[in-house]
Amino acid sequence: MKNNNHLMPKVVIAALVAGLLGGGITYGGINMFQNSGLDTAVPTGSNDGGTTGTSNIKVNVQNQSEKAYKAVKDSVVSVINLKQSQSSNDPFASIFGENQSSKDSNKLEANSEGSGVIYKKSGNAAYIVTNNHVVAGASALQILLSNGKQLEAKLVGRDSVTDLAVLKINGSQIKDIASFGNSDNINVGETSLAIGSPLGSAYASSLTQGIISAKKREVQLTGSNGQQTGNTASVIQTDTAINPGNSGGPLINLAGQVIGINSMKLASDGQGTSVEGIGFAIPSNEVTRIINELVKNGKIERPALGIRYINLSNIAVSQQKSVLKLPSSVENGVVVFDVTKNGPAANAGLKKYDVITELAGKKISSQDQIRSILYEQKMGSTVPVQFYRGGHVHNGSIKLSENSSQLKIND
Repeated sequence: MKNNNHLMPKVVIAALVAGLLGGGITYGGINMFQNSGLDTAVPTGSNDGGTTGTSNIKVNVQNQSEKAYKAVKDSVVSVINLKQSQSSNDPFASIFGENQSSKDSNKLEANSEGSGVIYKKSGNAAYIVTNNHVVAGASALQILLSNGKQLEAKLVGRDSVTDLAVLKINGSQIKDIASFGNSDNINVGETSLAIGSPLGSAYASSLTQGIISAKKREVQLTGSNGQQTGNTASVIQTDTAINPGNSGGPLINLAGQVIGINSMKLASDGQGTSVEGIGFAIPSNEVTRIINELVKNGKIERPALGIRYINLSNIAVSQQKSVLKLPSSVENGVVVFDVTKNGPAANAGLKKYDVITELAGKKISSQDQIRSILYEQKMGSTVPVQFYRGGHVHNGSIKLSENSSQLKIND
């Protein structure tokens, strides 16, 4: 297998690690880690009122950036990821015989910080969308509103594949919410604005401006550890500045509509050369679809085939003929090299060395497409599949469900 790691650019998520700031963070002169006396408990009960949608309002290019910023800024928040303290920083604790480690075990400290946007208010509840990597691993979550008020937040649901999460807060004092525009209507060259808290809430409500560089850019997702997750995403590319802490904040158009949720930036290429002006946002149409399901179910259910596979192009031509017995006309597809025992694919009839060339009516040119196609399907739907086995082409159908897939071979 050819190693192309030296050619791969480094995509990083833009969450803010508290350590980058060199110590504790204070907000409005009040240490947020002390008991702030929060009296606005998160409402309990159903989340039925937390769904949303997109509108088809077209952008009036005569609107100015200032007007768009004012329309959205009060709905943008800082999201603080809190974790329990692991050790004491008090050098005098042992001298006075205090069990400081026990006290610190209940103390929360900022682990990281990102941004979010309030998109819905229903009764006394308000809902916030942010990035999954902003809230991942949190012991507790706090929201800092644009007016400086701190609120407790509860996690409604999160999805690591799309890097989205929904939070719920007490909305009794929330007056401003953002609206989503239709990301299919954006154009390359159109002005875009990002609002968030780059480098922390000391820079909360910061505005940056740029343009849409690409409407649908396919990128490999990278986790906080710098390793590729194996997932790809179709995202909006923009040269609007997106910095650590902007993650989860809105990318807006000049009409003041959210057209994307800022998620990551290209920091350097595979050779370490610094890159500027290449940021990515999750399109609003994808955002609304995911967050509505998170509000409804708390998670995203996706079908899986239960197989491991690699690109056909990674198999030597000699083995394509001798082992797979493929006709020379077959140049693209994925090769099944492992089938989970008693898993969906095994129960469906797929076998080792089957070569999948089409799924759900789409030709397969790379292994990344399998996952993307599956994630577009609904549970219980039936999709056609074409694959080669022993040199012969077969056409079948796969019924997708949460726990299993059933394959029916038609010929």
